[in-house]
Amino acid sequence: MADSWQEYQEEVAEFFRGLGVEATTNHTIQGVRTTHDVDVFVRSHHAGFDATWIVECKYWATKVSKFHVLGLREIVSDVGADRGFLLAEVGFQSGAIEAATLTNVHLTSLGNLRGTASADISAMRLRELFDRVESCGERYWKIPKYRRIEFGLRPDVGGGGYSGAHIMELANQLLSKAFRGTYPFDIDSLQALVLLGGPRKFGTADEIVATVEPMVEELEAKLTACEANHR
Repeated sequence: MADSWQEYQEEVAEFFRGLGVEATTNHTIQGVRTTHDVDVFVRSHHAGFDATWIVECKYWATKVSKFHVLGLREIVSDVGADRGFLLAEVGFQSGAIEAATLTNVHLTSLGNLRGTASADISAMRLRELFDRVESCGERYWKIPKYRRIEFGLRPDVGGGGYSGAHIMELANQLLSKAFRGTYPFDIDSLQALVLLGGPRKFGTADEIVATVEPMVEELEAKLTACEANHR
């Protein structure tokens, strides 16, 4: 265990780097209203999609109060980060836990984070994919039908072929089941029959990511091509 707050902060950054993401300490980031100095700034980059996390390290002898949770929530909101982590080895006051409930601020310790790293990172990637599918949906339905047909985002009426709508439906089916965390599970919808060649069994979150991410990447590329041609 670290002997000082600075060492603790570096241990936290090294932990995230070991997971294959970027992590910088004593990072200054510009928000909408002001700049913020954060202990560790983490960026995860997967297939063109960035997720950012703000990590605050409280290497204290006393439990962390709700005021620090509220402060981190404000920073996360101001900079538009995807998630915040508040790390404390001695724990959190009840008010702090309540203030973090149902928010994108996660209270934990470095020790616990090490023990749950694989599951936490998988969950983050699932949430990133969910956000990407949501973004695709917003972009897709803004495009007139005739242009979606023209750029191969959907088949013509009565025809067959690629369908962005079916891709998003299948992705949402898989992600919804993944968020429940009950493995293994089967998917046997019409979309699975068409896009996966039949019913499939999934045993881990990584299998979901490996299936959904390439489909989302292809849809994002088609949407970008269509949007670029429209300008």
